[in-house]
Amino acid sequence: MADLDIDTAMRDAAFQRVRLLDRMYGTIPYAKLAEGFDFAGQRVPLIDPGRGIHKPRAMPFLLSIRTVFPRPGRRVWYDDQREIHQRIYQADETFGYDFMGNDPAAAHNRWLREAMLDRVPIVYFLGVAPARYQAIVFTYIVDWDAASLRAQIAFGTEQRLIVPQSSALATGPGVSDPGASYEGDLPSSEERRYALRTTKQRLHQASFREAVFEAYRGRCAFSGLPEPLLLDAAHIVADLDEQWGQPLVTNGLPLSKVHHAAFDAHLIGVDPDYGIHVSDRLLARHDGEILRALKALNGSALRLPRRERDAPSRERLAMRYDLFKSVSP
Repeated sequence: MADLDIDTAMRDAAFQRVRLLDRMYGTIPYAKLAEGFDFAGQRVPLIDPGRGIHKPRAMPFLLSIRTVFPRPGRRVWYDDQREIHQRIYQADETFGYDFMGNDPAAAHNRWLREAMLDRVPIVYFLGVAPARYQAIVFTYIVDWDAASLRAQIAFGTEQRLIVPQSSALATGPGVSDPGASYEGDLPSSEERRYALRTTKQRLHQASFREAVFEAYRGRCAFSGLPEPLLLDAAHIVADLDEQWGQPLVTNGLPLSKVHHAAFDAHLIGVDPDYGIHVSDRLLARHDGEILRALKALNGSALRLPRRERDAPSRERLAMRYDLFKSVSP
């Protein structure tokens, strides 16, 4: 099989694996990325443990880039604003991704340039918490500047199997044939803007979720259930409310999916003093263990986060509790 055919097949296998991990975890644990993916009976790494720019040995082109969300010293990580997050939030179409080190000719930085010249779609693993990543599959290097030691990144909205008819590898590292033709093009300006807006929304949601889970040590605030895969980060005040619905830890509760559904349906409410109330509708029903567990919450207290500053906003709880009392059957 030719090098470019191998690259296309391996890239597609990697994308499929990343999509599966994204569906399973939402924000993907580092350990799952480190497992890599299988191709032709061999394990191929999705990331380089020691570097943010990764090209597997068997692939002609760059496969992924990664930004780590650092583990802090004394500070809790979600008190910090990540610079790369701010670049994304402030961008309209593209944003900067820094080279590794100060040598543009270094191999990892050349890989960025080759991916740009050959219009190769890659995966961006964007850190949203320590050892947790949001995967953006259709990422493109659209500019490469040796002077600023920075590449420009854009996102696409759909899969594009781009197979260069000639490549940087054909004429040497970092050099592209100006007569090369391709089966696809880079995302248009309109597509880049749309994809970036979508990514910003996902990043907000993922960052909010991870921050809420960290504050409550990954346990449901109603039941104490400790399985993150069964938990959601519920808003106290819906995010459609521009004044009160911000993605803040104090506007969030980690809830199991059953408890989240009951909370959103106003079958369970929380008062400003952190008391839990179950609606008369549920209290009147008698059928099964799950229902009994929900009814048992009536009169209990919310499980609070480890830091007092992360406790649910009493103002937001009051607003939500008034709604619970007004619409609860």
